[in-house]
Amino acid sequence: KCCDRNPPSISQMERGGTTMMDNGRYYIEKLTEFDDHDFVSFIHNGKTGLSGFIAIHRGSATRPSFGATRFWQYASEGDALSDALRLSRMMSYKAALAGLPYGGAKAVILQHGDLTPTQRKKLFRSYAEKVNYFAGRFITGTDVGMNQSDIKAMARVSPYFVGLKVDPTKYTAIGLFHSIKACLDEVYGSPEIRDRSFAIQGLGKIGYELLRQLYREGGRITVAEINIERLDAVKRAFPRIEITTPQLIHTQKVDVFSPCALNHSLTFKNISKLRCAMIVGGANNQLETDEVGELLNKLGILYAPDYVVNAGGLISVVDEYENKTFSADRLKRRIARVGENVKKILHQSRLQKKATNTIANDMAQKIFNAK
Repeated sequence: KCCDRNPPSISQMERGGTTMMDNGRYYIEKLTEFDDHDFVSFIHNGKTGLSGFIAIHRGSATRPSFGATRFWQYASEGDALSDALRLSRMMSYKAALAGLPYGGAKAVILQHGDLTPTQRKKLFRSYAEKVNYFAGRFITGTDVGMNQSDIKAMARVSPYFVGLKVDPTKYTAIGLFHSIKACLDEVYGSPEIRDRSFAIQGLGKIGYELLRQLYREGGRITVAEINIERLDAVKRAFPRIEITTPQLIHTQKVDVFSPCALNHSLTFKNISKLRCAMIVGGANNQLETDEVGELLNKLGILYAPDYVVNAGGLISVVDEYENKTFSADRLKRRIARVGENVKKILHQSRLQKKATNTIANDMAQKIFNAK
């Protein structure tokens, strides 16, 4: 449970007032993100520049744990480790409420500057070789920083990659769309998208696909994206959208605010500026802390827990893993469970007068801790 190689400084490894350093080593179990994880591994290959972590939050002797791989420029190994722990835990919650009998996991790889195509290929090949060490206990796919070409190349080295026969982005957005309709029905008594207003934060894979679906249904949409070239292309493709800055997107007066960028988009500092009726987004770990969810509840803003609404991608790759042939009807039925789960959580939130994230967390923990 400890990592000896070049540990970050004390200042880098302090989170929530707890110091993780002791005699030049830092201890994973002292990190606030650690949740009695089953397994945490540091992965390294000096020849290819590979360094990162694979974290398995929950698993079993008979079933693997699922979690995509993130390729990102972290400030330190400590930050990468914290992200792996946080995201793997979230994957257990996601799998539990999606009705999937698997554990949660996550891999993060530190990106050190730009890579040539050859360097990138070698790095990911060496990563796929590390995945093989787990002998099928860890099943992974693409996350932020990776693309389909990467996953196809790694699948030639390791049989434990998914997302080759289905597009997880598409099904994440479909599940998110179901969730938005469930929340609209809860607040307004109708799931109708037309003429409702939306603010989408981030136009990456999920944000773009969600925009496409909402636009088709006649929603009034405001977007923000840090990539100016991508923003220009999106405006040409969807001329009716409005554009604002990333700094102001959460302040828009809309029915639905949809965070689809990176984590911690909802903080103690910014939620007082929200002017939306509900929050339903595709980003992972949107809440800075669980207490932010409690405050949203007190403010009367409906929050749909992120790991519930964005479970469509996980459901799709699990379906690929379990079945030799693709069935659109079968997958459609499985994705529909996302919206049904949102309705159950909203109902229990009303009934128990508790925040939606508290309800969802309790439901998920009872499932995965009972295994």
